[in-house]
Amino acid sequence: MSRSSRYLALLPAAGVGARMGATHPKQYLEILGHPMIWHAIRAFERHPGICRTYVVISPEDAWWGNYDWSAFKKLTVLRRGGGTRAESVLNGLVAIADEVGAEDWVLVHDAARPCLSQVLLDKLMNELADDPVGGILAAPVADTLKREGQRGHIAETVPRVGLWGAQTPQMFRHGQLRKALEQAGNQVTDEASALELIGLAPRLVESDLGNLKVTYPLDLKLAALLLES
Repeated sequence: MSRSSRYLALLPAAGVGARMGATHPKQYLEILGHPMIWHAIRAFERHPGICRTYVVISPEDAWWGNYDWSAFKKLTVLRRGGGTRAESVLNGLVAIADEVGAEDWVLVHDAARPCLSQVLLDKLMNELADDPVGGILAAPVADTLKREGQRGHIAETVPRVGLWGAQTPQMFRHGQLRKALEQAGNQVTDEASALELIGLAPRLVESDLGNLKVTYPLDLKLAALLLES
């Protein structure tokens, strides 16, 4: 890892997780006795290379205060969440601008990915330490891909060669990521897309399916099994 720059984590957590069908935001759904986001934060708390973890929540979030976060000594909460992921991340970057340098690395991570391992975190930080742009954890697509046509029928099979499924963390320099998101607005769904729009090519760092994103109810059980193992 680079000795000249610091490493910070930023978790946008202002969403509602509608696909889970829950009565409250999915980041607070329980896994092994803790809200899901607790496990996501813990991955960065445990890593000695991460100096600070920022969580961006909605200004109206009424759930955060119901839990005990005292175990986390690196944690700062920002009630700056926006209407989209991109807006929440940008708001967080602006809020911490006085505390970080433009060359410091920011690792943006989904609150709904509670199973991030120290091995993957090490791999990402080490492989990107000297990269001029940064990059993301991602896994090569294994399934055959079908494009939907009319009335739910298959229109075509899409070649999967060279296709990767984007994961998080997505790791970029604070200054460059802020600039990219300011220019991209809300037209992107992840940070790498914003860097691509300004002509840069983020690097792919191979991950695995253990870095699960909890999207549907069954994923909660899978995440619990992964965390227990």
